[in-house]
Amino acid sequence: MRNVLHMVWLIPVLPLLGFLLNGLGRKKVSKGLAGIIGSGTVFMSFLISVYVFFSVKGGNTYVAHYFDFINIDALKIGFDFQVDQLSSLFLLIITGVGFLIHVYSTAYMHDEEPKDFAKYFAFLNLFVFSMLLLVMGANYVIMFIGWEGVGLCSYLLIGFWFKNTSYNIAAKKAFIMNRIGDLGFLLAVFWLVSKVGSVDFHNVFANVSKLTTTDITGITLLLFVGAMGKSAQIPLYTWLPDAMAGPTPVSALIHAATMVTAGIYMIARSNILYTMAPVSQTVVAVVGLSTAILAATIALKQNDIKKVLAYSTVSQLGYMFLGLGVGAYTGAVFHVMTHAFFKALLFLGAGSVIHAMSGEQDIRNMGGLKKYMSITHITFLLACLAIAGMPPFSGFFSKDEILAAAFAKNPLFWGVGVAGAMMTAFYMFRLYAMTFLGKFRGTHEQEHHLHESPKAITIPLIILAILSVAGGWIGIPEVFMHGGHRLEEFLAPVFAQSNAITVKHEANHATEYILMGTSVVLALVALLYAWNRFSKYQRTDKEEAGLGKVLENKWYVDELYDSIIVRPVMSIAKYFNNVVEKKGIDGFVNGIGKAVNYSSRQIRLLQSGQVGIYVLMMVLGILILMIVQLL
Repeated sequence: MRNVLHMVWLIPVLPLLGFLLNGLGRKKVSKGLAGIIGSGTVFMSFLISVYVFFSVKGGNTYVAHYFDFINIDALKIGFDFQVDQLSSLFLLIITGVGFLIHVYSTAYMHDEEPKDFAKYFAFLNLFVFSMLLLVMGANYVIMFIGWEGVGLCSYLLIGFWFKNTSYNIAAKKAFIMNRIGDLGFLLAVFWLVSKVGSVDFHNVFANVSKLTTTDITGITLLLFVGAMGKSAQIPLYTWLPDAMAGPTPVSALIHAATMVTAGIYMIARSNILYTMAPVSQTVVAVVGLSTAILAATIALKQNDIKKVLAYSTVSQLGYMFLGLGVGAYTGAVFHVMTHAFFKALLFLGAGSVIHAMSGEQDIRNMGGLKKYMSITHITFLLACLAIAGMPPFSGFFSKDEILAAAFAKNPLFWGVGVAGAMMTAFYMFRLYAMTFLGKFRGTHEQEHHLHESPKAITIPLIILAILSVAGGWIGIPEVFMHGGHRLEEFLAPVFAQSNAITVKHEANHATEYILMGTSVVLALVALLYAWNRFSKYQRTDKEEAGLGKVLENKWYVDELYDSIIVRPVMSIAKYFNNVVEKKGIDGFVNGIGKAVNYSSRQIRLLQSGQVGIYVLMMVLGILILMIVQLL
């Protein structure tokens, strides 16, 4: 135990050290050294995370206290790290996938100036540090510090190419929308302090029975508001598709390994609170399922390769929240893990394509890349099969577990979820077919420069492809292999409190086979239809009409927000700036200054230097004093 506690602090500190070295020395370090520092620190964190993972495998939990962060009479909050089965799994995802993205970035960002290259890796390291702090915190306050850190880093990295105004707008949008959700998180923390007197996970969960139903429901709903912002759920989801504005490796890091998983981690960590708040669980499930379907419909008609993947992330996050809402905490965490593999692979594969296409992102201008980019093609195909839920790929096992739990809770949830799975298979293979199959539709210059990406890009793709295929095998359900769900056994101590009070409604094996077979067959039909329809796609100038146009324009949600929120707020802000601030506050403050200035100018005239005037003023003064005395 002592060895683990002695090493735990190094996991977040090493990326922080990389941030400081690259950040402070960005004008001096070379590109090669910056890449080694950035990637090497995360890799060392990964190695320590592996050691920690095996240390907690037997059900151990380690809490390391470093110093008192807040220490007053009524409240004591320590700067503490907690390492258990849940946090150790997330440590592996963050540092493992994060390391591959760092390595990939060394090639993808090679055209940047040396100081910008080092700055990029500094921000990337800070992002990893913040996410590690979030999952390692032993209380909600330390979690919140990491929570805010990933929000800051998303702003810095989405707007990394700050000379592009649209990227800056996307960065501000991500930052502001996350602040809305963060307010809910913060209010929940204050509520916990007022009712429990502590924010430590151990104390809160041990005293949860002392909270009223109203308290638990209110706290969990506020926490979910925070999760809605960070993990892009309705109505706070529109920032995430725009977040792909930055460098592609950043998109992979945000969408796969770090920021968007924060909300799922927070609810999974707070599982006992949600288990005791059925209203909140229902809200989580309904919002998650609604988000999954809405985002999937939008992805059907997107033509930017990264936007398809971005809306896919929003949809998959919806499935994770569906799992949390129906009490399938292990299934939700399982899907976080498998999604990290295949979504990182998809984004990095998309980056490889964009790199080869000289910056082109419109899939209508691609096609036929299969013969030019064999490694990217094969790995991308495997990722598509995984996210489509085809057996025996990783996504099949994790998504099926969520759908099975949804069926046990409410068959309607399962039906809607399967419809979303069909759309997932369709839009992913539409993307695959339009990108890699058929004839090349780009320019002759683009075709002349088509080539496979360098090894720094393809090796991470191959590793992630292997994980996308086999990563789900640790969660094979009992219907296939008795006692085969090793992930559920591993996470059992974390969810023991919830499992003890939850009445499980499990379907029999025959029903499970039917549900599984139905979802796979329907997804396969959608997959084959998309493959057949788009494998010989020829671009036309015909514009989308009707529902297709609505989907292409993302249900006009951004326009709706702009008209009912952004413009009114900007109008109010402009009014306050021009009227209240400039004419009111400035007018009052400046008016006092002008009044004093004017008065001093007039009084100054009394000092004329003429003796007659002074005698007259003296006589007038005496008369005034006499009148006052008489009155």
